[in-house]
Amino acid sequence: MKMSEKLVIFDTTLRDGEQAPGFSMNVDEKVRLALQMEKLGVDVIEAGFPISSVGDFEAVKKVAESVKEIGVAGLCRANKKDIEVGWEALQSAPRARIHTFIATSDIHMKHKLKKDKEEVLTIAEDSVKFARNLCEDVEFSAEDATRTDLDFLCRVVETVINAGAKTVNIPDTVGYTAPIEFEQIISTIMNKVPNVDKANISVHCHNDLGLAVANSLAAIKAGARQVECTINGIGERAGNASLEEVVMSLYVRKDLFDYVNCTVNTSELYRASRLLTSITGVEVQPNKAIVGKNAFAHEAGIHQDGVLKERTTYEIMTPESVGFPSNKLVLGKHSGRHAFVQRLQDLGFELQSYDLEKAFAKFKELADKKKEVYDEDLETIIENQISEAKEFYSLEYLNIVSGNTSIPTSTVQIVDEKGNITTDASTGDGPVDASFKAIERITGIPGRLKKYRINAVTAGKDAQGEVVVSVDFEKSGNEITGRGYSTDIVEASAKAYLNALNRYLLRKNSKIKKTSEGI
Repeated sequence: MKMSEKLVIFDTTLRDGEQAPGFSMNVDEKVRLALQMEKLGVDVIEAGFPISSVGDFEAVKKVAESVKEIGVAGLCRANKKDIEVGWEALQSAPRARIHTFIATSDIHMKHKLKKDKEEVLTIAEDSVKFARNLCEDVEFSAEDATRTDLDFLCRVVETVINAGAKTVNIPDTVGYTAPIEFEQIISTIMNKVPNVDKANISVHCHNDLGLAVANSLAAIKAGARQVECTINGIGERAGNASLEEVVMSLYVRKDLFDYVNCTVNTSELYRASRLLTSITGVEVQPNKAIVGKNAFAHEAGIHQDGVLKERTTYEIMTPESVGFPSNKLVLGKHSGRHAFVQRLQDLGFELQSYDLEKAFAKFKELADKKKEVYDEDLETIIENQISEAKEFYSLEYLNIVSGNTSIPTSTVQIVDEKGNITTDASTGDGPVDASFKAIERITGIPGRLKKYRINAVTAGKDAQGEVVVSVDFEKSGNEITGRGYSTDIVEASAKAYLNALNRYLLRKNSKIKKTSEGI
């Protein structure tokens, strides 16, 4: 192997990750995440599946227009219409990539495509040639490659490289293979395909057996030089290979992977993870490697003693290396704008003047309620501000009457997008239920609460409360996630419910219809 060959990190959070239930994102949210991924330093972003919906087309187009340096890919089935629409969406990208695919396993060809090997081979070749006439950078994926006859897979790889593909992806679409087996598959391709040196071999591993990261690393060892992955490992079913786990495995174990060069800025990993959870409302499990809240926590006495004496006794990486924040007091109600701006910059936030003024006002409001303001509080202020869906409705006023001898009653005042103010009240089983019912009375949109969760952002009696809700509006069958923050948990609950409602209305108005087919 050549020393320090470039390893391409291909992020598909916005495409495969977003296809998973509960992770849907609108255009603005995709753009925000794409800009963070550019800051993180990934090489290529797969921004969506352009032909699948109007929303996905617009998202790919907007991401292509917004990023400045990195590659932008759009997924297309192996047919001319898909590829034409994909290219139309991608043309503004600094580096556009058409990513086309067709299934190659016997089970997919027989039951899904109803085609034989020769037909599939011809379609793959023709689609790559067509895409190559439009776009210089073409990637081809052999869907369900790990269950494909290996001799036929090698024929497919050779054929699409001859047709002009610069990257050929070998997906473990259903998470079926094991590391030793996947290494053999990639090794066979590297040794048997005569023109393999004219393209990058890529891998896209799913986590159905919990082996996605291990399979990706095994493939790198065998010669793959692109890894397709997602932030927090999100994606279809059990998800994809986790970007942060792949990258930090290469970073921590440089002794084993010194033959590849990964240029991701690891200090932005935690920020990317937090932004994704802020946008989707889906939390990372506490014990998640790299970015879980317990990743650098030590409770056992022996561990605490060891870390205090020498961190490397129980920490193989530092929190700072992945951008994990400290939990220290930074500001208070007497702090000025300059100190506030400086601390935001230290935490990695850069805001325009208008957004900065709004954030500073929120900080002052919070500082008046709390004695101590922590980094997590500041992150919450910023993330809450930037993650707001279009506000069809916003909370203006909330008053609660509740007690063990009175019927819980909530009076709510809401402002709609035209500036109209409406006040109404309702009773309920508790103050939160009463508030939700009052909002429902004002908006006229019924909602069924499916999930409700409260988190404390920081420690202490005066901590900010974070409320995350999932609501099914108008019996649509789709759960919409919303979140709200306040030192008053009922207010946070009302804000979370309205956030979910605004997301629902935005999606409804966009009339987005998606196809879930993909690798």
